[in-house]
Formats: sequence, C-alpha cells, structure tokens
Amino acid sequence: MEEVGSILHFIQDKTILIVGATGFLAKIFLEKVLRVQPNVKKLFLLLRASDDKSAACRLQNEILAKDLFNLLKDKMGANFESFISEKLTLVPGDISCEDLGLKNSILRDDILCQTDVIINLAATTNFDERYDIALGLNTFGVKHIINFAKQCNKLKVLVHISTAYVCGEKSGLILESPYLFGETLNGVSGLDINAEKKLVTEKLDELQEMGATEREIKLAMKDLGIKRANVYGWPNTYVFTKAVGEMLVEQLRGNLSVVILRPTIVTSTFKEPFPGWSEGIRTIDSLAVAYGKGKLSCFLGDVECVVDIIPADMVVNAILVAMVAHANQPSDILYHVGSSVLNPIRYLNLQEYGFRYFKAKPWINKDGSIVKVGSVTMLPDMASFKRYMFIRYLLPLQGLKLANVVFCQYFQKTYLELNRNIQIVMRLVELYRPYVFFKGIFDDMNTEKLRRAVRESGTERDLFYFDPKVIDWEDYFLNIHVPGIVKYIFK
Repeated sequence: MEEVGSILHFIQDKTILIVGATGFLAKIFLEKVLRVQPNVKKLFLLLRASDDKSAACRLQNEILAKDLFNLLKDKMGANFESFISEKLTLVPGDISCEDLGLKNSILRDDILCQTDVIINLAATTNFDERYDIALGLNTFGVKHIINFAKQCNKLKVLVHISTAYVCGEKSGLILESPYLFGETLNGVSGLDINAEKKLVTEKLDELQEMGATEREIKLAMKDLGIKRANVYGWPNTYVFTKAVGEMLVEQLRGNLSVVILRPTIVTSTFKEPFPGWSEGIRTIDSLAVAYGKGKLSCFLGDVECVVDIIPADMVVNAILVAMVAHANQPSDILYHVGSSVLNPIRYLNLQEYGFRYFKAKPWINKDGSIVKVGSVTMLPDMASFKRYMFIRYLLPLQGLKLANVVFCQYFQKTYLELNRNIQIVMRLVELYRPYVFFKGIFDDMNTEKLRRAVRESGTERDLFYFDPKVIDWEDYFLNIHVPGIVKYIFK
C-alpha cells in the first residue's frame, strides 16, 4: 500500500454522512472529527427518529450530553453551540426502510449532492435480538445504504462497520476475506434474504392471529432469530445478520469504493478524548459488572483461550485511515481491527485483573454493604457447568423455595435474590458460550499494511494510532478500562 496522505487535509471541507449516529463508536468518531478537524464542512447525522424534534432530543440527550464531549466543549468554550449548529445537520430516518426512511425531499437531495463519505455504523448488537429487528437493521439496512450511496454524486468512499465474529465458530487463523452468497453455509445452501423476510412476516401474522401478547411475540421473534442463525452455522442472531449484511455489500457494491472494517471486541477508550470512556454493557463488560457486584462465582470457558480486544478509539482511528486510503479507489478489501495476532490476551488474564481490581476497590451497594469478590470457578464444558450449577445452586434453591412456603414467605427476599443471580449467570453462559471457547485468531495483514502506511506518513501517526502493540493490558484493565466501566456502566 502506498503512503496514506494527510487525514486532516482529507477531512477538511468534506461532508460526511454518519449512519447510526447515536451508537457507541459513532459518537467517538463524531467527537474525534470535530475536535481534530474543526474545518470539516458538514456532518449529516442519520438517526432513527420520526421528525426533527425527536432527532434534536436524541442529539442532545444521547450524544452531546455525554462526558465524551467535555474536551471539545472546553476547547470551543462559548462557541460550542454555534459550532455544533453550523457543522451538524440532523437527518431523521430509518435504515430498515427504502431510501433510509427520509421524508424530507429537500434534505434528501442535499445529502445526495453534497456527501463525500458515508460511514455506516448502524446496527443492533444484541446477541439475541428479535429476528425482525436484526434483519431489518443489520441486513436490509445495508442494502438500503448501498442503494442510497449509489445515488450520491460526489461519494468518494463508503466505510461499512461489521464485526470480526461474522466468522461464526471457526478456529485457527481467520483470514480477511469476504463472505459471498452462494457459498455453502453449515452444509446448507441457498440463503435467500427475501425468503427470510417472508418467513418473519408469516410468523408475525400467525402470532397476531393467535392473539399473542407483545411479550410472546418478542420471545418468538428472538427464538426464530437464533434458530435461523443456527441453521446456517452462526451462534446468534447478531453475527448471522451482520454476516448476511456483508454478503449484500459484496453483491451490490458495483463500482462503489467500499471498505469493510471488522472490529473484534470493542472496549473503552485507550487515550482519546480521555482514557476509559464507555457506554452500555458491552460483551465482556457484562461479565465484569456481574462479577464486581458479586453475582458471578462460576462460569464456563477455557481460560487459556485468547480473547481479542481492541479499544474504541483505535477502531475509530482505523476507520479514518481506511477512509482516506480508499477514497476514489474501488477495491475489494477487508480489515480486521483487533489484537489477537500482535498483542494477545487470555481469559486467564481478565480473570486475574478483575479479581485484583475489585479486591482492592470493592463495589459498595446502595445499602452501604461491601461486595466481597473471590476467584471465579471456571468449568471446562457445558456438562460440568450444569452439574456444578445443580449441586451448588439449584438444589439449595429448591430447598429454600420449600422453606419459604413452610415459613410463610419469610425467605422470599433471599429466594428471589438467589434465583435472580442464577438467571443472570445462565443467560450470560448461553450468550457467551461460543466465545469463551473461541479458538480463532484474526489475521490482520491488510490492517498491518494500513498501520505501516500511517507510520511512514510520519506527521499524523500519533494522532491516528491503532497499533495494539502499544497497549500494556495490565495497566489498561486495572487503571483505565475497569475504572471506566465502574464509573459509566455500574448502576
């Protein structure tokens, strides 16, 4: 790859459409662009909203109100609000609809005429999302974005953010190569997204005719998603619908310059705009929250497995560099953005860091009680996990249930608390089982070429860093990531 030109120079006077603007990575991307290149021409923010008023509420409450923007606010001072109103244009829409659900034809025409870059960060990331929702956003949403991008007169590049785990449960070295329609998946051929959509519609109609409640419909749609994912060889609805979204990119891209980025497990910021910013309970963080609050004493997994983690600001920098590297250069390229090749970390390390942090700084409950943590018992397979849970928790729970009846609900609070803890562990195990035994390592030869191109460009390499070799995992987890999730995620 040739040397990447100045990223700051490229962004200057450019118009960027950010799709899925309220997402975790999207906010970090937005903040970075505004802070490092205030001379960006315009940022169109497409967010799911019915009208301008609800879009404005989402901008204020879900984006600008976050601590993430404090550094930018300090930098701009009294000019912050006028700067934001000058640079940002809100676009109420819905990517699950044709034409991105844009109702304002004048605004639509402005976007089509002015947009230089599209960054697609829209997705639902719930592992067990309703199939109708996941299919609408992660799959058909991609189709609608590609079709819209083809109408943009000035478009130089479209960056589509996927996930490294579209690989399913593969092991060994996982290459930076695309998934295509027509490939045999899990021994099943002939994946047809329109047939999947029809299946969803028929199931919804059937449930409504039966008079199903909203909760019953939700559960049925979640079950259908997992079932369809499993049929084609993926462990959950999220990675399945994201993989099919990638297939659509490959099928529909035509002459567009499109880059696909596949981050691994995205964690809190490493450096920018400050270390440790996070939002929402994300993948491994749900384990940290459960453990820190004393609700996780056992879990399932191979502690020697590599867990591929990458801080969010490094992902954003990789997006910016890839965007510039491939502007006006149609290419069929994928980038894995992770750490398992260059700086691997194991579940054993995470376990140790969690214990050390919460032992030194235990969580204090609202009633003032201190949560004491111990070492987590790791079970090597599902059979031993179920056996352990039955002996250690389910049998005592049944005994407590009986005693509760005999003693007129005297143990009700204890029973409910224990039952709730068991349900939390069982849900986490079910969701993360494919990943705690994951034996894959993500090849990043393409990404290394991108990093090398930035290193050789010299002047901006410190501003657009995304080399995982610089991370000291012990320092990152003990002094940045875990304190960050305690501050922003623990409730």
